[in-house]
Amino acid sequence: MGQGQAHPSVTPLAIAVLALLEERPMHPYEMFQTLIARREDKLVKVRPGSLYHTVSRLADQELVRAEGVDRAGNRPERTTYRITGRGRDALRNRIAEIVRRPVPEYPIFPVALGELHNLPKPEALTLLRERIGVLETELADADMLSAWAEEHVVPRRYWIALPYLRALLAAELAWVKEFTAELASGALEWENFDPVTGARSAYDGAESAADSEVSPPPPGAVANPVSSFSDNPS
Repeated sequence: MGQGQAHPSVTPLAIAVLALLEERPMHPYEMFQTLIARREDKLVKVRPGSLYHTVSRLADQELVRAEGVDRAGNRPERTTYRITGRGRDALRNRIAEIVRRPVPEYPIFPVALGELHNLPKPEALTLLRERIGVLETELADADMLSAWAEEHVVPRRYWIALPYLRALLAAELAWVKEFTAELASGALEWENFDPVTGARSAYDGAESAADSEVSPPPPGAVANPVSSFSDNPS
């Protein structure tokens, strides 16, 4: 099967698995423990079931191969895997492909931002402030992990993703704080909602239905690009 697949698919979790096996042979349970201990679940979604499935798929593609079966005490048998030469090539090619050219990743937060006007202003402010709290916690966690790595003299090449993630968190936190302040101050026009029915109401109670309608966008433009993207099934 593997020989017939010239360009095997290498998912983010498969990258993590192949990189671990490039260090040394491991069994899937050890891979899971190592990924969690290194906090790599911040980079890829790590679940035992999906990890075992990924290892099995990599073996089918001949990117890894089973090397032996161990049993310790009453624990179930554990198959140890080793990366193959083909797996090493796939790992390096996939890393190079990702680094070489940015591709759209379609994060979900901008979708919600583009539709935030569907929520009453007090609710939107509450939710934004909750997000600020979570971002501040994650930023502190990133700082703690970087400090731990420096204190334990971990070669920086192994944790260069941390300052990158921290920069993203800091940028988002600064933007969300600024946006929240703008919304809270009244500088940003917002829709009004009937407190009883929850339906939208005119801003000043004086707009006619015709006045409140949005003019169609010019040819080739979209009124809400985020909405248009989110409706695209692809």
